[in-house]
Amino acid sequence: MGLEQARDTILPEVFLRPLFKPFAEDELPPLIKDTLSFVAHPGAPEPCPRDVRQPVTLAIGPEGGFIQYEIEKFMSCGFHAVHLGQRILNIEAAVPSLISRLF
Repeated sequence: MGLEQARDTILPEVFLRPLFKPFAEDELPPLIKDTLSFVAHPGAPEPCPRDVRQPVTLAIGPEGGFIQYEIEKFMSCGFHAVHLGQRILNIEAAVPSLISRLF
């Protein structure tokens, strides 16, 4: 309904995988090919960029962020760790906040 209200009916592509390591090692590299890839993490050193003008892959974890091992896996695949500020947001707030900054 929200997409219809915004007059944008292009649904985002969402992937759910039960095991992180096989996903990160086998599936993730081809998924992020030719995109600017970000992993949202409260402890990241850089803020989320604004107004990105190229395709983006965005990884958003649970409240409190991914564990360090997961962040390292993302970064070894080519992701840039970014944050939205000092406060930890719940997923319902983090997703629209990140998308609004990026686009």
